[in-house]
Amino acid sequence: MKRCVAVQHVAFEHLGVFEQPLREAGYDVTYVQAGVSPMTSDLWKDADLAVVLGGPIGVGEEDIYPFLLDERAMVAERLASGKPLLGICLGAQIMAAALGAKVYAGPKKEIGWGTVDVTAAGLRGPLAELADAPVLHWHGDTFDVPAGCELLAATPLTPHQAFSCGRGQLGLQFHAEMDARLMDTWLIGHCCELAQTGNDPRAIRADALRLGEAARTAGQKFIRRWLAEELA
Repeated sequence: MKRCVAVQHVAFEHLGVFEQPLREAGYDVTYVQAGVSPMTSDLWKDADLAVVLGGPIGVGEEDIYPFLLDERAMVAERLASGKPLLGICLGAQIMAAALGAKVYAGPKKEIGWGTVDVTAAGLRGPLAELADAPVLHWHGDTFDVPAGCELLAATPLTPHQAFSCGRGQLGLQFHAEMDARLMDTWLIGHCCELAQTGNDPRAIRADALRLGEAARTAGQKFIRRWLAEELA
């Protein structure tokens, strides 16, 4: 059986709708907790697929969260090895930083359900499944596309939403792993941020209920195609 190891920063941000397709594709899924599990673990190094999930901290907050130093080094080592790696939100930002790109605050926080504009390069691959599909946006930071990588998706507020830096190595700023069933865990976990930004959790919940099934379908089509085309 193949092994997928996912680094988790908060309990409610996990593989979501991606997990079932991963298991169907023959992956045994293991979560490791950032700040608790050693970031030099052989479990991560030897995994057939590694995933770095999202979280509410920033790449540059290494003085507050020292484990980020080891996590960034671990991601850099994985990228250099050419082994499959998927970064989601914070995970994509760590990938960009590990490749020498700048990570910085965006013009404002992008929170809520929307779409992404898939580039011509993105439409040639698995991200075509997300063209015009609803996805969840939830971030304040953004990144430059690392040298040698290819931009795959954008939004008007955040021009760099996805990039590929080699076969099986993909960074996604947005959350294609989300659907309506997971939404309230985020609304509870991020309640302080929502209050600070003036986002109404009731509106986000209503959008999730309206768009969640389409998001689930598109997200699972995307991850199945990515596994088949990039990791086979």
